[in-house]
Amino acid sequence: MRFAYRGVVPILPTPFLANEDLDLESLRRLLAFVRTIGVDGVTVLGVLGEAAALTDAEARDVLATAVEAAGPLPVVAGASRYGVRATRAFVEMAAESGAAAVMVAPPSVDGIGETAVYRYFAGVCADSPLPVVVQDHPASTRVQMSADLLVRLADDLESMAGIKAEAIPTAPKVRILKQRAPRVPVLTGLGALYARFDLAAGSDGFNTGFAFPEFLVELLRLANAGASEATNALYARFLPLVVLEQQPGPAIRKEIWRRRGILASARVRAPGAQYDPATDEVLTQLLAEATANADLTAALRLSDLIHS
Repeated sequence: MRFAYRGVVPILPTPFLANEDLDLESLRRLLAFVRTIGVDGVTVLGVLGEAAALTDAEARDVLATAVEAAGPLPVVAGASRYGVRATRAFVEMAAESGAAAVMVAPPSVDGIGETAVYRYFAGVCADSPLPVVVQDHPASTRVQMSADLLVRLADDLESMAGIKAEAIPTAPKVRILKQRAPRVPVLTGLGALYARFDLAAGSDGFNTGFAFPEFLVELLRLANAGASEATNALYARFLPLVVLEQQPGPAIRKEIWRRRGILASARVRAPGAQYDPATDEVLTQLLAEATANADLTAALRLSDLIHS
């Protein structure tokens, strides 16, 4: 069956112990948790999964562990590499490891033009053993991809299975892509920072790493049901926490997962910035405001919170 890039596909952090060794047991707990809340898949080895800080062997271990722990959930593997050959080699490894799809961003080359970006994705997608999600995230790649280019890729590349829309402003491009490239699903990233507007523009869901994926599941459910007032109320309730978590790096996200009893440590691998304890007071306050002091170690009952 073709991979369906729709719904809620959380980006998972890569857990480390305090000494920066991989913490695969925490990764298994994380997979067990998200399996209980109705997500449609998971993504590992993304930008905020600290993929660039892993060795190839570690990346393989993370992916293998995720595939095993995910059970029936499809696993998407971040596979971005500098060149076509390196990316294709990683895609082949991901396929052998049981991944359902890969997510690929254009190579971070200053001044790269759209012709070269097209050639890159055409080379990656040619006879690809896995469906390819194109990540449009200029904040990390420094590469701007126009809507015209993304539409052309969607029209020409059969292996292209989706677009992760993270180029600000996101909603206008989401709207254009849904109108001109309806074959290819478009999911929202950026921690759901612009979720309300992206959903109104036609986004098919979320592919992002906010540490309350049950919020993303409920937000999408409400939007699909046409419950605009409840959608907007839930978005507004969690928005301050979303904004705080969107600070550069995964440290705050990891700290939230630690407080949820999932990660043993909020450690970020060097040279990434660690969680700043000075953030404790504001994080604690925003968590309390968003969740009404609910038990963070259990999945939140969002329908209760909307009216609280």
